[in-house]
Amino acid sequence: MSNTKATLGIIAGVAIGALAGILFAPEKGSETRKKIASNTNDLADSAKNSFNDFIDNLKNVYADAGTKTDQLKQTAKAKMNNLKNEVRAAENPFS
Repeated sequence: MSNTKATLGIIAGVAIGALAGILFAPEKGSETRKKIASNTNDLADSAKNSFNDFIDNLKNVYADAGTKTDQLKQTAKAKMNNLKNEVRAAENPFS
């Protein structure tokens, strides 16, 4: 999660810096508005990419959890079968 927060912080800082730079630039209003629109689109694209990365990471975590659960289930079954066999062997020592 800290990577996500850091990424969002960096994106916000870049956006604020870009906006401040544009607002204080000695250009015509129409040029400034075009730059603001362009930067807004860039920021929206960055946010969308960050969100997609977050969703991809979440899917990977979910898939890993499923795999680990299956492995744990198989290990537990094997241990249970071993215990059953040990109990049966203890009950019938001459078999």
